[in-house]
Amino acid sequence: MIEYAIYKCDTFLFIGTAEECATRMNVKPAFVKWLTTPTGKKRFENLKIKTRL
Repeated sequence: MIEYAIYKCDTFLFIGTAEECATRMNVKPAFVKWLTTPTGKKRFENLKIKTRL
């Protein structure tokens, strides 16, 4: 079982399995797993930069 730690900026929010994290974030477990892929990391970083402007 893989556990994921969820952060907002540098602040720790919670830790759990993909299913637990997905429930707390209101997304699908596949999205939590996708965020850990190289493509997911790159796209999410680009999204964070765009939303800060």
